[in-house]
Amino acid sequence: MSGAQKFVQEDLGISDAQIEVLIGATSIYSLVGSLAAGWACDRAGRRRTMALSAAMFFAGSAITGAASGYAALMAGQLVAGVACGFGLVVAPVYIAEMAPAASRGFLSSIPEIAGNSGILLSYIADFALAGLPKSLNWRLMVGVGAVPPLFLAAATLLAMPETPRWLVLNGHHDEARRVLTRTTGDAALADRRLQEIVSSAQESPKQAVSSDEKKEARPSTSVWRDLLVRPTPSVRRVLLAVLGLQFFQQASGVAALVLYAPRVFNRAGITSQHAVLGATILLGVVKTVSIVIPLFLADRLGRRPMLLTSAGGMAASLLVLGFSLRAAPAADAGGAWWAAATSVAAAAVFMATFSLGFGPVIWMYGSEILPLRLRAQGTGIGTAVNRVMSAVVGMTFISMYEAVGMAGSFYIFAGCAAAAWVFVYACLPETKGRSLEEMEALFDGSADSPSLMTQ
Repeated sequence: MSGAQKFVQEDLGISDAQIEVLIGATSIYSLVGSLAAGWACDRAGRRRTMALSAAMFFAGSAITGAASGYAALMAGQLVAGVACGFGLVVAPVYIAEMAPAASRGFLSSIPEIAGNSGILLSYIADFALAGLPKSLNWRLMVGVGAVPPLFLAAATLLAMPETPRWLVLNGHHDEARRVLTRTTGDAALADRRLQEIVSSAQESPKQAVSSDEKKEARPSTSVWRDLLVRPTPSVRRVLLAVLGLQFFQQASGVAALVLYAPRVFNRAGITSQHAVLGATILLGVVKTVSIVIPLFLADRLGRRPMLLTSAGGMAASLLVLGFSLRAAPAADAGGAWWAAATSVAAAAVFMATFSLGFGPVIWMYGSEILPLRLRAQGTGIGTAVNRVMSAVVGMTFISMYEAVGMAGSFYIFAGCAAAAWVFVYACLPETKGRSLEEMEALFDGSADSPSLMTQ
């Protein structure tokens, strides 16, 4: 919706306040989706939940693109937002449970790469379609988003197996063995991995998983109780890590640049609509190219170094962006080219450093440290916090920069990024190379040891 906002307003007569609510409400809807997705993942399975997410993505894009008024836009964004919440939960859970430890970081980065590629393609589509009549261009910009979910649904139903860990939790041990044999290519290794998964599932005295008969999964209320009401010390530390990372990802202001980049560049002195859209495309290119780096380095350098580097770079680039926006004159008075260029460059550096760590790594980190029985619901809670913060930023950014100035807004985001660096340094141990079954021990009382923080 970033490039389509202006055309939607012109075609349907929507105000800035309505656009602000529409953008923020989408994140609220995805909050609902993320909470429901954890339950769906546990009940229906990871694979079926992913297919449901694809169907809702298709419907949401189609409804929004065909909207004839504000209410219809809201309805389309409701469906698309719930689908987003489902996708943000099920994709990292599925990959974490299917990927071997040695390549989990590599594979866990793929959804973020796909998401950023989609954002880039939407920017390019916005640029290419901007010249069409205003009653048509924004509909095509939004409606084209209905195409990729068709391919995702086909792949999910025809090629993707259910995860062996979900199968074990639901008593399907033979099917889990078949999936492990298919993915490892070694029957003996598959049997060893199956025994590790079964042992991990049986560690909780309240969770009995029998290889002889299928048993019902524990009620969702028990999972919520073990997460939020009576968590063990290790689960409490894991939940703190998950929620903290999700909070700081959005508190650093990435949604402000993704959703409102044209407005930011207007304030930096760029007045040409094509130049603004071109600068927005640049952000998408940088974000997409940079996201490839964690694909190759997360399993070599580790999660902590990438998160620390990311947070430091985000804080520095946001400060520079704030300084350049303060120096830039009002958009309608022209502007110093250097201030506009510095603003674009700082925004691009922010996107690059965000994509190095706080973009993809928090999702792989959060999904791999949660205990098996709590993974889907815990990921849902973390995603809910992410969506709440995204909604707060999306629904308040226009009001915030009108109150404290565009530069002041990015100073606030810079402070949040600096706090994120401190949080990662103080609270997050390294998880590189560890199996999912080892994570709970990493966060028990011995996790306070400095040696574990850097292993």
